[in-house]
Amino acid sequence: MSKLTALALSIAVLGGVWAFLALNPLAGVALVWVGFIAWGCYFHSGADNAALQKTIAGMSFGAVMAGIALYLVSSGMLGGLGALAAPIIIAITVFPLVIVAGMNLLSVVPANVYGYAATAGLALTAGTAGNATAMNLTNPVLLVIISTVLGAVFGMISGKVAGALGK
Repeated sequence: MSKLTALALSIAVLGGVWAFLALNPLAGVALVWVGFIAWGCYFHSGADNAALQKTIAGMSFGAVMAGIALYLVSSGMLGGLGALAAPIIIAITVFPLVIVAGMNLLSVVPANVYGYAATAGLALTAGTAGNATAMNLTNPVLLVIISTVLGAVFGMISGKVAGALGK
């Protein structure tokens, strides 16, 4: 079997397993779409142990930075800035996504951005922006981090299965 066919088959089967888990027994704990983002991030980051670490660290860091932004916006702390409050908060919290690239674990800037975007997107569409400091599964930061870890691990497993099938 070709390496491409092996990878396609591995991702198809494990993608179905991931979707079943995220939409059924792990519903409310894992987000299927965030897992797939982490899965893709794992592969574009090199599909090795370093990629697994950088995907999880980067996307988690991005989620935390988005959580800080969500907290600041929802708290109204900078409300005196009017329409400029959210854009200024976003500018301040996305700057670290790139500047930390000198640190090995956070050197994959797209991973940092994916975590930020997934967290902000979830919070804004689910109406959970004010839950960014909650210590439960209504917190979009926690949901994105859990989903990131699981998705990246599924990416690693799919790569190993594909390697075994492609031999």
